[in-house]
Amino acid sequence: MPRVLHRPQDPEISNRVHLHLLSDSTGETLEMLAKAALAQFEDADVVRHFWPMVRSRQHLERILPELKANPGLVLFTLVNPETRERLEEACTQLGLPAVPILDRVTEALEKALGQEAHGRPGRQHAMDQAYFARVEAIQFTIAHDDGVGWENWDEADIVLAGVSRSSKTPTSIYLANRGYKVANIPLVVESPPPPKLFELERAMVVGLTTAPERLVQIRRNRLLTLNEERETHYVDNERVKDEVKFARRMFADNGWPVIDVTRRSIEETAAAVIRLYNEREARGTRQGAKPI
Repeated sequence: MPRVLHRPQDPEISNRVHLHLLSDSTGETLEMLAKAALAQFEDADVVRHFWPMVRSRQHLERILPELKANPGLVLFTLVNPETRERLEEACTQLGLPAVPILDRVTEALEKALGQEAHGRPGRQHAMDQAYFARVEAIQFTIAHDDGVGWENWDEADIVLAGVSRSSKTPTSIYLANRGYKVANIPLVVESPPPPKLFELERAMVVGLTTAPERLVQIRRNRLLTLNEERETHYVDNERVKDEVKFARRMFADNGWPVIDVTRRSIEETAAAVIRLYNEREARGTRQGAKPI
């Protein structure tokens, strides 16, 4: 188990906890580990405080008042000795448990490899070929959001299709951060998609669908954020059901794999897309419709 620097005496039992994540890099690794751990707890009320790119004591000093104001668990990946020592000292003074979550893994690798780890912040994100490929994927995905740039869809790895508010854009961005070039297009009954969508060979088209009732709820919330309270076809129950049927029929007619996002998080949807993509690449053929 990772060494806990300080554990408060007789903590009050509660489902609510403030979780502070401090990283000297993007914090992507730290977030993923925290999410994986939190998935083991039901009904936990977790308030996350994310602090990336903490590479100096001065930066850390600006964060410490937030730790004091919102006491909770501190998870960190800091390699700079001065910054790390100051955080540990502050957590001890505040009575906060602080866990350096990569220490045990790093120590085990040092023993296995017979060498010391290089204390470089964000070393796992070094600007190698994979890094530049990911940057390119992100740029491509942003430039091909919401049906834009369909002329270049042949360059995509994945094209996501679905009705409005079916998680196409956030899923695309998440996949781009994993290195996949993704385009997405909204399916509208009155406006057929460009013929290019049905001619793609390299790109894998994936249909995203969701329960109409859930879709109406999401759309209503969206309209409220825009201060729009009028009833429109956009949130009409029967109209939305027709939209979903229209999209599903298109997926089936073209043999595209389908993912129901009703009860899936963005991460879970992206993982399902990646699995489909890897299976398709392994077979070297297009995959038929397969709701998952």
